[in-house]
This record gives sequence, C-alpha cells and structure tokens, in this order.
Amino acid sequence: MKKWLLNWRLFSLFSVIALLLAGCGKPFLSTLQPAGEVADMQYSLMLLSTAIMVLVIIVVTIIFVYVVIRFRQRKGEEKKIPKQVEGSHKLEIIWTVIPILLLIILAVPTVSATFKLADVKPMNKEKRDKNIVVVNVRANLYWWEFEYPDYGIITSQDLVVPTNERVYFNLKASDVKHSFWIPAVGGKMDTNVENKNQFWLEFDQKATDEAGGIFYGKCAELCGPSHALMDFKVKPLPREEFDQWVEKMKNAKPVVTDSVAKEGEAIFNKSCIGCHAVSPVDNRPEQARTAPNLANFGDRTRIAGVLEHNEENLKKWLKDPDSVKPGNKMTGTYGNLTDEQINALTKYLMSLKVE
Repeated sequence: MKKWLLNWRLFSLFSVIALLLAGCGKPFLSTLQPAGEVADMQYSLMLLSTAIMVLVIIVVTIIFVYVVIRFRQRKGEEKKIPKQVEGSHKLEIIWTVIPILLLIILAVPTVSATFKLADVKPMNKEKRDKNIVVVNVRANLYWWEFEYPDYGIITSQDLVVPTNERVYFNLKASDVKHSFWIPAVGGKMDTNVENKNQFWLEFDQKATDEAGGIFYGKCAELCGPSHALMDFKVKPLPREEFDQWVEKMKNAKPVVTDSVAKEGEAIFNKSCIGCHAVSPVDNRPEQARTAPNLANFGDRTRIAGVLEHNEENLKKWLKDPDSVKPGNKMTGTYGNLTDEQINALTKYLMSLKVE
C-alpha cells in the first residue's frame, strides 16, 4: 500500500512539473504560438488531431466506467452469465465505421494542407516574378549559409526575409544530413547532400513584433557533437526595409578607419581570408565557401550562433572555438594568436557592418 501511494505521488509530481514546463515556451521558439501561414495550418492540424484523441479518450472512459458499474458482479449473482454479444453485426459495424469517420475527418484537411505546402511552382518558373524571394540554404557543420540568387548576395547565420509574403527555400547540405527548422514559423525540412528539398514559409509581421523582431532557427537532425548548438537567427522585415537591406548588402564594402582594426584586417587577410569572405557578393563556387560569410558580422545578433554578440565573447571564440562548439572545423586552422592579435582581430570583425 505504501509503495503504491509513493508511486502515485511521484506520478502526480511529474505530471505537475510537465504541465508547468509546457507553459515555458518563448514566442520566438514555440510551435504553439504560430507566426505565419504555414505555422497556422500546422497548428490547426495539431488542434484537430488533439481534439479527436481527447474525444476518443473521453468516450472510451465513459463507456468503461459505465460498464464497470452497470455490469459489476453483485451478491447472489456469482453464477450468472451476462448476455453474450459475440458476432453482433451492429457492434462490429459501429466500432469499424467510427474510426474510419474519425480518420477521414483528420485526413481531408491534412492531405489538403500537404498539397498546399508542397506548392513551390512559383519559385521554379523559368521567368519567375521579380518580387518572389528565393533563398538557397546550405547547412554545414555547424553553421548556415543563406544565398539570395536573384540578388547576388550571400550571408551566414542571420537569415533576413520579408514579412507577410511567401519566401521560398532551396535546402541542401555540404557535409552530412541536417534539418532546417524555424519552430514558430513552420515545420522542419531535411537538408541532404545528395538532393535538394524545396518549401516555403510566410512570416507574419504582427507575430514578428510580438516576438521582438527575431525568431530562432535550429538544426533538427543529429549531425555531430555540436548539433544542439547549430542555431541561426531569423530577422523578418517589412518589404520596404528588406529591399533597403538588399541594396545595402549589394553595395557593402568593408571600410576600416580604426588603427587597431587595420591591424586586425592584416591578420585576417593572412590567416582567415582563405575560408571566410567579407563581401556579400561572393562569386566563388560553394565548394570554396568553407566558412561563414562575415560581410555583416558586426550587425549580427549572435557569435557562432549561440553566444551573445559582444567583444568578450568574440575573443573567447577566437581563443578556443572548440570550447564553444566541439567538433567545429575552425579549430587549429589559423595558428596561435597573441592577446594583442585577438584584440585587433576582434576590432576588425566588429567593424564589418552594412546597417
């Protein structure tokens, strides 16, 4: 009896904890606070499937309780045999038809949404509308590249998109399988080495404002020791501001005036330029783009996708990248830098802005 009571208390405790944790979502990272057309459709399907499951549980529970009470064994009826319903066509039809109807209720909107979400014809037209935004997403260990082929610009780690319209994505990976996921905006999609996946998302302006102007993106496929740290940020902008950002990126040229930053530029050109680019207009083939594009590094919200964007954390990253992201490909590629060199390199990288 004591053991049963202890187990019940533990079960109740974990249930309460689970309930409390379920309410800890952030608007920029929660699938339960949809921030766009795709997220709304998927959230509606979640609600529909949950409602069907809850309804089934309630009905089965009521029937179970009724049967237990109504047909319990009573005193003096120990040898009474209840009425047998084996082979009842009526019951067999009922418990066959009802699940079929429930599946149809769930299947119709699911299939409809699946075909709607798979419609990427506008991005594949030979002469597509100039206002359609297409982003080539390339996943790498452990960073993301975002190429805007119609604008001729490339950035990394921070994805910038227009709000209140469909944005189309080509997804691929350069090393192992990853998965592109912006929880608040839509479901995940794999990025593969051997083929290209396509889909679209829509970023709601009102939801963007409520989320503070930034959404979090994740890798949703186990890819290595720093899989959980393979984050990126999404910055949705009104169309006019997005167009302005594109023009700034097209015309961006690194201008260094600070003397310490100039020393850092010299170090960068000697040790880092072989992998990193500092211009958004990068015409190298993707095989040569082996590290994140740093053209707008000073405007970003995170360092290495996970650290707060400040000089102290940048120095930490430059001194020992492996302490931040184990298994990254940057560690050991640029030799040992002195504190003075790291300070100068930090000044230079923080000066790379287009905003």
